[in-house]
Amino acid sequence: MDLINTFFNWDVLVRAFPILLRGLGNTVMLGVVTIIIGTTAGLLLCLVRLYAIRPIQLLTIVYIDVFRALPILVLLILVYYALPFVGLRLDSFSSATMALSMVLAAFTAEVCRAGIQNVPKGQFEAAASLGMPFWQSMRKIILPQAIRVIIPPLTSNSISVFKDTALASVVAMPDLLKQANDAQAMMANPTPLIGAALIYLAILWPLVRLVGYLEARNQRATSR
Repeated sequence: MDLINTFFNWDVLVRAFPILLRGLGNTVMLGVVTIIIGTTAGLLLCLVRLYAIRPIQLLTIVYIDVFRALPILVLLILVYYALPFVGLRLDSFSSATMALSMVLAAFTAEVCRAGIQNVPKGQFEAAASLGMPFWQSMRKIILPQAIRVIIPPLTSNSISVFKDTALASVVAMPDLLKQANDAQAMMANPTPLIGAALIYLAILWPLVRLVGYLEARNQRATSR
């Protein structure tokens, strides 16, 4: 009974729910903005990585390798606490968006590179033989074929980003986890943290199942 009262206290959860909802709105906004910026930047990085001149390719490879290896928490702290020393002061939302987007862009670039390189070389040659400009052939021929391979890992990366938004609480952003921690301290009960976990589960579990569905569909299409 003590376990129920401590971790699954209904009265505490009801009182904390409005606080959690405010944090949920910030979390969803942060996740959506990060996914849009990070995915777009990642695709551009991928194209630079594949088709730019060699020195710029090397710089892009270094960026991708560094930001795939760098812990997000360390990057977030550097962005929020170190940039003011060089005259750039960002609020907690902008800092979290910047840090998460930089990491997501690096992972997205590798996913897109794998998808584009999966397209048979004959498709590139056919586009060139028709006299299509690079961007037109990429938009109309290459990317539509690569997207089938790219979508499942991109969706998986998006799920990871939504989970990583919880790290924004370290820079005092009032996201879902920060609000749950504040509610826990105010009510002297950990039930709000359980409530936050259930909200994360309710949002992310359907996305996890979506990834599984997309992967299965891609395998069926490939085996034909």
